[in-house]
Amino acid sequence: MSNPQAAGDLDHSPARFQTLAEWLNWQESLHYPAIALGLERCRGVAQRLGLLPAPFVVLTVGGTNGKGSSTTLLDLILRKCGYQVGKYTSPHLLRYNERICINGTEVSDASLCRAFDQVDRARGPVTLTFFEFGTLAALLLFREAGVDVAVMEVGLGGRLDAVNILDADAALITTVDLDHENWLGPDRGSIGAEKAGIFRPGRPAVCADPDPPASIANQASRVGATLYQSGRDFEIAELGDAWNWSCRQRAWRDLPRPGKNHASQLQNAAGVLMVLQAVAEICPVDEVAIRAGLNDFYLPGRFQLIPGAIPIVLDVAHNPQAARALAANLARMPCRGVTRVVLGMLRDKNHAGFVAELARAGADWHVATLGGERGFPGEGLSGIVKSASAGVPVSIHADVPSAVRAALAACTPGDRVVVTGSFITVGTAMAMPEVKIKEGVPENGKAT
Repeated sequence: MSNPQAAGDLDHSPARFQTLAEWLNWQESLHYPAIALGLERCRGVAQRLGLLPAPFVVLTVGGTNGKGSSTTLLDLILRKCGYQVGKYTSPHLLRYNERICINGTEVSDASLCRAFDQVDRARGPVTLTFFEFGTLAALLLFREAGVDVAVMEVGLGGRLDAVNILDADAALITTVDLDHENWLGPDRGSIGAEKAGIFRPGRPAVCADPDPPASIANQASRVGATLYQSGRDFEIAELGDAWNWSCRQRAWRDLPRPGKNHASQLQNAAGVLMVLQAVAEICPVDEVAIRAGLNDFYLPGRFQLIPGAIPIVLDVAHNPQAARALAANLARMPCRGVTRVVLGMLRDKNHAGFVAELARAGADWHVATLGGERGFPGEGLSGIVKSASAGVPVSIHADVPSAVRAALAACTPGDRVVVTGSFITVGTAMAMPEVKIKEGVPENGKAT
């Protein structure tokens, strides 16, 4: 491997910033526009840092929904089997550090600052986006820690996403549906082609979507990837609280059900097991690790139920497909009172499509304005909700905490509150004293 950042090693000038907050604030304004798809900038800096090719097994996870869950489950099972694992996800809920974990532990502020400084010194005149900075920092920290496997969640799209500078040993597409149409295209076919850009010649490509657009298989064929398709090459059978998984080479029976309140987690888990089977020669796992990982799986903000006199459901759904899944999960757990929805969304989302999918689930809506240039005003959401649900009460709030408090104050025994629409909405609610629970302990009390 080339000597990483040879020129930077001779630069003994002080770091640009000393705190994580300073680094992150600066990164948000370094490159305009904030979202700029393309690999040239990130790949060039990665090469100067000696990060390519990666010195560890790389598993990439792309798709519209289910990426964070699948990435987390892959990481958990691999660690249960004794591997040293780096996990990269985005966005975060409460702390930026959540995005980069090594062996199940968030990296420290000091480690992030050190990695950001290395990236900054190596980039020269090249401007990087916020996401590109984070991706390169993660790869630096994974190399420094000597991980065996890196599980990398793809950000926006796939083909031109910063994570795609890596040649993955296996790639997983979780679902394909409408989101980020301004960047990825207006339909599932064009979006699928972008997502499948993470496939590599001669390497496994797994698609967990049971009804994918033809562009997924077309891209796999075009690049010469070995495609494993849900329903054709692997399948599941639900057995109440357990489930079976099988492919041509192997079958697992009576497996623990991950995320018992979230029906979509079975589809995510099925794709994860296919990935692990596909890389068994270079990264074998055993049944004990699989069962332990499934049993202990937990991810905040994915139909997370906080019990209490007034139950609260936190769900980061932010596109129509995810809203449809949220509505289905709520229908499986009916409450005898009123479901009060707290909704805050970003400007670039399909607000009408989202609300239409969730309209029947909510009988009282509290819409909030999200701050920043990407935030969508509550007044706009109010009009959309009223159009989708005539006669249903809708109140507008200046921010998420105000909306949550108003929804809780309106509740009587038997009601529940659902907080959704964005990672920002859910993360803000999670930090509130009225909502916050002990970190790392889900509603079943089992620590992760």
